[in-house]
Amino acid sequence: LGLAEYGEHLGLAFQLVDDLLGIWGTTARTGKPVCSDLRSRKKSLPVVAALTSGTPAGERFAEIYRDDTVLTEVQLQEAAVLVDQAGGKRWAEHAAERESRAALDTLGGLSLPEAVRQELVELTETLSRRDY
Repeated sequence: LGLAEYGEHLGLAFQLVDDLLGIWGTTARTGKPVCSDLRSRKKSLPVVAALTSGTPAGERFAEIYRDDTVLTEVQLQEAAVLVDQAGGKRWAEHAAERESRAALDTLGGLSLPEAVRQELVELTETLSRRDY
């Protein structure tokens, strides 16, 4: 049960980081085009946070995202800025950190050999701080 809870928190942290990289990651590090999730209009967590923010930036972003024409590079960059301004990036960063901490806190309550615990701590830190 405890390891399942750890895995759930780590999985959420991993997905949040992946969603951040899908917008703000670099091609050189991720192997995907810059703004790849915006290009495909993926409803990632930072995007949903921006769309539901109720901010002027979120409303402008929704206008861009609603249009079904292919987004230009300029529109993609504007969309990334708007998601950030609407608080989507900050929300996802905080949520990823919260889930990573929750995963580590879960480990603290488990009876594990110290070597195993340390490996899981390192795994958590690697996955939640990755840039690829």
